[in-house]
Amino acid sequence: MYREIINELIKWKNSQRRKPLLLTGVRQCGKTYIVNEFGENHFSNIVSLNFEESENVRAIFDYDFDVERIIGEIERHTGENVIPGETLLFFDEIQNCPRAITSLKYFCENKRDLHVVCAGSLLGVAIKREQVSFPVGKVNRLELYPMSFKEFVIASGREDLIETLQDWPVDRMIPDLYSVPMKKLLKEYYIVGGMPEAVQAWIDTQSYEEVGEVHKEVLRDYADDFSKHAPLSDVPKIRWIWDSVPVQLAKENNKFVFSHVKEGKRSAELEDALQWLNDAGLISQLYLVEKPELPLSGFADKTYFKVYMSDLGLLRTKSGIAPETILNETDMYIRFKGALAENFVLNELRSIGKVPYFWRSGNTAEVDFIYEDQESFVPVEVKAADNTQAKSYKQFCKKYKPSYGYKISEKNIGSNMCVQTRTISLPHYLIWDLDHYNQ
Repeated sequence: MYREIINELIKWKNSQRRKPLLLTGVRQCGKTYIVNEFGENHFSNIVSLNFEESENVRAIFDYDFDVERIIGEIERHTGENVIPGETLLFFDEIQNCPRAITSLKYFCENKRDLHVVCAGSLLGVAIKREQVSFPVGKVNRLELYPMSFKEFVIASGREDLIETLQDWPVDRMIPDLYSVPMKKLLKEYYIVGGMPEAVQAWIDTQSYEEVGEVHKEVLRDYADDFSKHAPLSDVPKIRWIWDSVPVQLAKENNKFVFSHVKEGKRSAELEDALQWLNDAGLISQLYLVEKPELPLSGFADKTYFKVYMSDLGLLRTKSGIAPETILNETDMYIRFKGALAENFVLNELRSIGKVPYFWRSGNTAEVDFIYEDQESFVPVEVKAADNTQAKSYKQFCKKYKPSYGYKISEKNIGSNMCVQTRTISLPHYLIWDLDHYNQ
């Protein structure tokens, strides 16, 4: 399946500033697949070590960090030659071998002409747990997310829709010929999500039941990770927080509240468990910026945040939302439809490189997302339906005067002025092309 990160991998391969590459991402989002595809298509050969499948290979790194010795032993173990410029050396599940992580410093310093890629699912967790000597400044980093909606559309065999809608004129309504199938695909994406195995199951079977089984397996695997990789004292807390995410998203004011995780529990008792889920890539924390100035990260309130899940399909299954509920849009689904729409937009923004926050002014106004763009910031208002009336957005524009912003809804494409802010209305299914409209 097509993954856009392949373009970033090609850039890395050809970069003169290339260092060993660390590819991170939540477990089962397709890291091994994409590295193998990259290696097969862009190198003469790929030599792989998987530190989860074989404990024996870890011994290669036990003695010292002499890169030539390490490469020699890898060649003898795999029976393949490692040739700089021709070979992609792939360390998979590298979090299981802390000394292999440390060795990247020496690959960077002493073997820069060799292409080395490492993948790790629980790397943030492992570094803290094992107190790894991390090679700061000696690696390049990329993060792989679950499949975006654009990638899902392409995987579904409708790349023609992506090609047609790419850079669509803002002053031309999108006709039903294109909008109807895109809306149908978006509903399917809300049900299936972007975990590659779930997407493949949907493509192969067109069965939501099969997709649900994949989701349940992935969720069980994540739960097993809690027991395997988290401190025993934190495992119950991690489970409480993990189970509370859909509940907290469904609230009218979906600020994350620790006391809603488990009665009688305070933030000080649960913060480490929340951080574990964040380090594992299973959740995203969206922080409040009450008085936006640049950089937004310097004005974020790290004590006031919302929590979202990394994959929409897993959120849907974990929440117990039946596929028919999304397909038929029953009245009782209205509130959670808004939560899913917010989670969808956050994941889409992150997939195109944005670092979002949200803005709230007391209890009177809120803009769902804001992110930096060069010398300013961009407000993004999200509506689950086609109602784009947004008093909070207007209040934000009046107060901070951003040059442009977005309203994301089921409404067709369009543009108008909100106070002094050029405001682009985009349908949910077009967020992947959002940057085209900031001209």
